[in-house]
Amino acid sequence: MISVTTEQLNVWLAAFFWPLARILALIASAPVIGNPSVPARVKIGLAIFVTLLVAPLLPAPPSTDPASASGLLILAQQVLIGLAMGFTMGIVIHAAEMAGELIGLQMGLGFATLYDASVPGMIPVIGQYLGIVISLALLAVDGHLLMLSALVESFHVLPITPLSAPSGLRAVAEWGGKIFSYSLALSLPLLAALLITNLALGVLTRAAPQLNIFAVGFPLTILMGILILTLSFRYFAPAFERMLMASFTAILQVAAALR
Repeated sequence: MISVTTEQLNVWLAAFFWPLARILALIASAPVIGNPSVPARVKIGLAIFVTLLVAPLLPAPPSTDPASASGLLILAQQVLIGLAMGFTMGIVIHAAEMAGELIGLQMGLGFATLYDASVPGMIPVIGQYLGIVISLALLAVDGHLLMLSALVESFHVLPITPLSAPSGLRAVAEWGGKIFSYSLALSLPLLAALLITNLALGVLTRAAPQLNIFAVGFPLTILMGILILTLSFRYFAPAFERMLMASFTAILQVAAALR
């Protein structure tokens, strides 16, 4: 007759539910997979499937009762780690959307907004367009698989142990600052070109005051913005790839900083 003690049952539950908490938190907050349009059943099913594959390969969890105060603290810490890693990965998408917002404002399309369920809220159409493009680039370079690989590696970089304090949140905040640097790097060429266009329109208005700048300037600025954006896409691809690779490295750095 097979007998299972309470201690053995606690060890089995801890070995499954603590990794599940980190994996599910990352999947819920990661780009593409964590989009609100993806059903919750799919996210939970994917998290359980990944946990069943990964749990036997992980280091032994601490001998702590999952229902105790220490066990619940470890559970909360795993959720925090997963959310921090998912947020780190999503920085690249938000940087592209912010670059599109800057470009749209300079083009005169700041009023053209669409509802984005992932925010949720209204974002400029150029920002949503660049966000979709970099999301497709993420899938094209197998970023979803690299993200899961980095998640598994994080269990070796940061095993499931009782932590003293979330000191690694500073690393998450520092990585959050990359939104502004990445968005500026993506939008700067178009902003410079549109600034030159606006300066040329200003000189033209001074030379011909009878010219209706609103009838000529807005269509010309939008046309130039779309043209420059189209010509710049070949240079966006290497930048997107570098940003995505940097985000994968940052995931492990954040996990190591949370130690």
